[in-house]
Amino acid sequence: MEIVPLDSAEEVGALGADVVETAVRGRPGAVLGLATGSTPLPTYRELIRRHAAGSGPSYDAVRCFTLDEYVGLPAGHPESYRATIARELTDPLGIPAERVQGPSPDPGGLATAGERYEEALVAAGGIDLQILGIGSDGHLAFNEPGSSLASLTRIKTLTEETRRDNARFFGSVDDVPRHVLTQGLGTILRARHLLLLATGAAKAAALAAAVEGPVSASCPASVLQLHPHVTVLCDGAAAAGLARREHYREVYDAKPAWQGL
Repeated sequence: MEIVPLDSAEEVGALGADVVETAVRGRPGAVLGLATGSTPLPTYRELIRRHAAGSGPSYDAVRCFTLDEYVGLPAGHPESYRATIARELTDPLGIPAERVQGPSPDPGGLATAGERYEEALVAAGGIDLQILGIGSDGHLAFNEPGSSLASLTRIKTLTEETRRDNARFFGSVDDVPRHVLTQGLGTILRARHLLLLATGAAKAAALAAAVEGPVSASCPASVLQLHPHVTVLCDGAAAAGLARREHYREVYDAKPAWQGL
């Protein structure tokens, strides 16, 4: 695991965009795993800015999979994760809807939705680069504390804390769905490269527990310690709880340029 403390969310966004572009340039048909929420937005906006300026790579052959999807929203709801990721990233990058897939919340197929999504991920050859955020309680995707570290895509019930965190995207907490389909922790660990983005003081305790604490279902994001290629980009506020913060920065600053992230 490589942890890179940076000074601002803007720096996290710029370096995160570098990681995505490196993956796409290295493999034009890359399979990207995309997270929603506020944390990845600086990265997505920087990718869009570079694409519009003509300095980004081609996304003509890129495929995308989302981490999760709400259950119970009307078809086409603007806060569904398919609609959100299209609006915030894939449409501006010119990636057509047929190359962006998420778990299906269709009521008639919920019982097998997780299994079918796992099959789709395998059929695509797996995720090359998975973008992740971390919840204030340490959840990863919608794997809340107590989730199995080997879990696969399935339906989950959201905690009240998570629903309150997401209420800013809806009219009120009462409008936030109670259930989601989410990739499991075991599913996430199959991606070849994991990019965790963390910004803001509200994420400091969870980030410290995830990267410096024990591997435990009590902090689902701690499962990242078991993966061979994890990059953690965090701003100063999110890094405030890291006991080895200065060490991480020293190591990053001393890296040979050819190593990259």
